[in-house]
Amino acid sequence: MNPLGRLARAWAPPVLTRLWRSCLPREYAGSYATWDEAKRCCTGYEAPAILDQVRWATLKVKRGEAAFERDSVLFDRVQYSWPVLAALLKAALEGGGKLSVLDFGGSLGSHYFQCREFLNDVKDVRWSVVEQPAFARCGREEFQDDRLVFYDDFDLCARTERPRVLSLSGVLQYLEMPGAFLADALQRPFDWVLVDRTPFWNGPDRLTVQKVPPAIYQASYPCWIFNAESFFRRFRDGYRLVAEFEETDRADAPIVFKGALFRRKDLNVEARS
Repeated sequence: MNPLGRLARAWAPPVLTRLWRSCLPREYAGSYATWDEAKRCCTGYEAPAILDQVRWATLKVKRGEAAFERDSVLFDRVQYSWPVLAALLKAALEGGGKLSVLDFGGSLGSHYFQCREFLNDVKDVRWSVVEQPAFARCGREEFQDDRLVFYDDFDLCARTERPRVLSLSGVLQYLEMPGAFLADALQRPFDWVLVDRTPFWNGPDRLTVQKVPPAIYQASYPCWIFNAESFFRRFRDGYRLVAEFEETDRADAPIVFKGALFRRKDLNVEARS
């Protein structure tokens, strides 16, 4: 397995944390020199129980029994992220009505189902979720169809599907080495990179511990808070910043959650459409 494959398997928290869309502010504690040091200050979790919760809620959405799920809580209205939808539809438009997405850390297709109403008007959609093995297996067994597919290997997904859009929604901050992951991922032939729900502040990159509100479950995880200037600099050589937007997520610290859409500089629209 190459370095990106190892990095892509190394995310720490269960997917429910990455799906958190609660209006409760995120809580962070401490600053740590190493990932192992931060992990020693965190609690554990039982992933099978979390998978069961997410599976139950996502099945409700798939069957049309609920409009939207957030942290396995069901809602009768979808909470759209309009900048994300605009980015996806722009990529589809420039792709001649084709949209192929690699959704890294995409749970059981939560982002896909959230955008489904708008994606139904795109003539050719292929949404590939790369997740932990247990989630990918559940996805293949109960949610996969001709548009939504699941992998537990980043490299295999990239080679097989040849996606044009890389979606990184609320996942980079939970990787042990997000810089190394991005350095390798940005060498791949993605035309677009969509970053979403990522925490930034004015100081240097900070490794901290995020505490999950007890209303969700008792747990805490290592988490990065990025310096915005140095983060965006990573894209400078190969990508152009198309749009930057702030999220509605909140934190108990001077932190801003942002998203951004990047377009490959050498993208030839006519050749790829």
